Parts: sequence; C-alpha cells; structure tokens
Amino acid sequence: MSKREKSVNALEGPITEVSAEFPERHILVKCPGCRRVIDQSKFDENLDVCPRCGRHLRVSGRKRMRMTVDAGTFEEWDRELAATDFLEFPGYVDKLEAAREKSHENDAVVCGRGKIGGHDAALFFMNAEFMMGSMGSVVGEKITRAFERATELGLPVVGFTVSGGARMQEGTTSLMQMAKVSAAVRRHSEKGLFYLTVLTDPTTGGVTASFAMEGDVILAEPGALVGFAGPRVVEQTTHKKLPAGFQRSEFLLEHGFCDLIVERKDMVATIAELLALHKGKAPAPGAPHALTHEEPRRGRGVRPKRVAEPESAYDIVKLTRSTERATALELLERGWDGFVELHGDRLFADDAAIVAGIGWRGGRVMTVIAIERGSSTKERVRRNFGMAHPEGYRKALRLMRQAEKFGRPVVCLVDTSGAYCGIGAEERGQGEAIAANLVAMSGLRVPIVSAVVGEGGSGGALGLAVADRVYMLGSAAYSVVSPEGCASILWKDPKRADDAAAALHITAEDLTELGLVDGVINDIGLTHTEIAHDLVREVELALDELGQLDADQLVGLRYDKFRAMGGDRICSRS
Repeated sequence: MSKREKSVNALEGPITEVSAEFPERHILVKCPGCRRVIDQSKFDENLDVCPRCGRHLRVSGRKRMRMTVDAGTFEEWDRELAATDFLEFPGYVDKLEAAREKSHENDAVVCGRGKIGGHDAALFFMNAEFMMGSMGSVVGEKITRAFERATELGLPVVGFTVSGGARMQEGTTSLMQMAKVSAAVRRHSEKGLFYLTVLTDPTTGGVTASFAMEGDVILAEPGALVGFAGPRVVEQTTHKKLPAGFQRSEFLLEHGFCDLIVERKDMVATIAELLALHKGKAPAPGAPHALTHEEPRRGRGVRPKRVAEPESAYDIVKLTRSTERATALELLERGWDGFVELHGDRLFADDAAIVAGIGWRGGRVMTVIAIERGSSTKERVRRNFGMAHPEGYRKALRLMRQAEKFGRPVVCLVDTSGAYCGIGAEERGQGEAIAANLVAMSGLRVPIVSAVVGEGGSGGALGLAVADRVYMLGSAAYSVVSPEGCASILWKDPKRADDAAAALHITAEDLTELGLVDGVINDIGLTHTEIAHDLVREVELALDELGQLDADQLVGLRYDKFRAMGGDRICSRS
C-alpha cells in the first residue's frame, strides 16, 4: 500500500487530494460501507450511493428535495421558523448556531409543496445535518402545518424521515411534538388522503414512535437504521450483543414494519406510481411500471389442453394439490396488467403465504390478496405451503382497511389446505386473526370478490372469503375439513377419504347447489393463461355490477347473503 493510500484510509469523510496524477482538485470520499476511497464526482453521479457496494450515504434535506421533486415545482413553507432556547438549556444556543452554520438551515426539516412525477403533494424532508435531525418544537410545528395544509388542499403527503429522536434541549416540549404531529396525521387520514413515508438512515426515537411509522405505505432505503431505541441503548439495557442487521431496513421488512425497500435510483418512480395508484389511476395496459412483484413472472409449462374430467370429489381434492396447477400468484400475474406487492402486518412479521398489494386491470385499480402455495419446492417451504400464520391474515386485514379508506374494491384468491396449526401461531392468536377478518369483511364498505382457485380449507380459506361474490374454479374444493381429517375423526380410518369427500359435498357444483358460492369458472382443459383471463373477466363483471351499489347497500346485501346460508335447512321440532 502506498503512503498516499495509507493516509487516505486513515481518514473518514471527504479528502482533498492534489497530485501529478490528478492535476485538478479532487475530493475523495471514503465509503463507510466498503471502506473504499472514491472520487466525490462518482457519488454525485450515483445520487450519493456508493458505486462499489451500494451503501446509501446520508444527504441533506434540501438535497433530498432536489433529488425527488420535479424541477421548478417546489414551493417552500415556513422556512423562517427557528428554534429558541426557551428552557435556557446549557449550551443549546451554541449548538443551534453551529447547526445553522453547518447546514445553512433554520432547523432540521424542509417542508413545502411540489410535484413528483407530475403528481402534486405536500412534502417534508428531514435533515441529519441539523443536530442529527432531532425533533424539537420547530420540526413538530412545521410538519404539523404541512399536514394541516395538505388536509385543507386535499393533497397527499410524502415525508422523508431521518432523526436521532426528540431534541433533549427542549425537554418535554419536544416529546409532545410526537402527539401533535400524530393528531394532524389522523385528521389528514380521516379525509381519505394518502400519506407515504420514506425511512432513511437513521430514523430513531420519537420520530420512529410517531409519524415515521404512521404512513399508509412505508418505504425504506436499503440498510437504513430504523428503531425506537438506538443499538447502543439496546445493548446497554440488555447486556447482549446485537445480531448483524438488527434494526436495519431488511430487518423491518422481515418483521412486518415496512412495505418495500427501494433503492434511491428507483425512489422517484416508485413514489410517483404509488401516488397515481392511490388516486385510482392505473398505468395504461402494457405500460412498464416502477414496481413489480419480488419474483419474476413464471415461464414454466402450462397445463395440457386435454385433462380428463375428475371421476370423484376426492379426485378434485387431489387435483387441487397438484404441482402442475396454476398457483394463485401465477393467476394474478397472468390475469392482471400489473401488481405492486406491499408487505407486513405492522405488528410482528411479513407472512409469505399471503401476497397482498395493489393490482390493476385496464383502468381499474383494486386491492388484491392471494394465498400462495409456491411453485418450486424451495418457494413452497418459504411460503409454508400456503398455510398462513396470524400475521398473514393481519396483513390482509391491513390492506383491506386501506382499500376501504381509498375506495378500492378488494379481490381475494384463495388456495390453502388451511391456516397453519403450530405452537407459535396459537401463541400469536391464529383464531383471533381469522375472526377479526370475518367481522371486518362483513362490514367492509367497498366491493369484495373472492375466488377459491384451488383448495379451500376450512377457516383458513373463509378468512378471505366473506365476500359479495364468491366463485370457485371447476377443479377447486371448499370444505369445513379435509377429507382425510374427516375420515380420521368420524370413522377412525383415513383411508376412507374418498367417502368423506363425497359426503362433505365440497365441489364447486355441490356448493353452488347449496347456495354457498355464486358461480363456477370452468378451468378443466385450459391453459394457465386462459384460466387467468376467464377468472379476471368474471371478477370484472362482478365489480361492474357491485359498483352500482352504495356502501350501505353493499354491506346490507352482504349480511343478507350470509344470513340466509343454512337457514332454509333448519326444521323446528316440538
């Protein structure tokens, strides 16, 4: 290693270097991720992301604004507001002066109005260069005013968070900013307006425990530190060394607390698309879009054109479990024009067995929720073979509530042998999670269409099938219990599963005759693409019809529909 390299590696941050090799003035930056020294111009070209390791460096609030907002559209609000030392806290005046000199800002947030990809929004950009983005009375006031103006103007809010937490030098007043901003967020939400947050490095303390985690959709930059208590505090409290990746964006995604991790280069397109979708505007059919499902569209084979009619109900059950069958996600990918997956239940985890997000077909935007078994062995294991945990049902409920807020219809694709039966699932309330869905779906004030596209196993299926219209594929089954389980419980002989399947009346034809489903979509002998198109056609026809009803009519008719089930089969005995 040369003497120059040693001196560079010994330093952090920008380094000015002039030499015969570089006759012009160069600023070199040492990446805190890979520790490589790179010319500042390379970072500038790459939006302050390391071109070697992908580490997203911190940027000021105003620079973030310039990266994000359409040129010439930003109108700043309340720039003149500045903090005062109202508690006469030792050294605070000097800290404020130093922060203003360093950042050229009056405080730690830039607020205003502007366009992102042509979509108008109220905006705030927190600034780590001003006392590490700490939240004092000015930060709380400016963000509260931004929400209040957005509510008056009917604008969505997009906010970029970066903060070390509440500002200690302003005492309990800084703590109260958490409540003040949260109340403004609630008022904005009650008007049916969209709020999107972007978590950047670091977002901690009172900001995390308030408006940073209150967005309808929460995005995060890769590797951002996000948590209530900082890592050092957690280690000091627990006396344990933290695992690698603890409190990073990827940790949040896995534990259900953010929807997507988005690289900086894709951030503007992602936000613009989400703003459009939450206004009910779908991209034109066939147009590329910023967000895609995490897995590529499947290219595997299709079902043969000629499949023999199943001879018994149990044959249908076996057909629902075939690895050659189109999964719910494949039907979604082949039938809809586009789909944006959103993650997490905001409580504990992101359950891969339930895929949920925003889809569109033609000009119609809808919330789509699918129980996914997986196609490959590895994927099936990751998705727990389509047996959802409580977090999956809670994620589905979160997205259904979001659909109700924004007036989007809900479409559910059901394919599960049942909700997961395990110790952890019971500890976290599997029954409660399904029960909450049944209550919520019975009163959801937007149209709901559900389709059993494979196996409809007991309460695990019903948790996504309390709908205005319930359809089944011709090769699907829907039952209170598996045929094997029924035979074992009633006859102590699992080999009588065939008899049990017939006795349970679990086929689409049986259930239509019983008035428990509203229609059958034939899929025998069709390719996966043909099935998907037929399914979507029936969904669209149903939504066209349901769209003519107001919310009260929808809820009333849904109640009547399920209220009637089984009532005509009861006899009175004296």
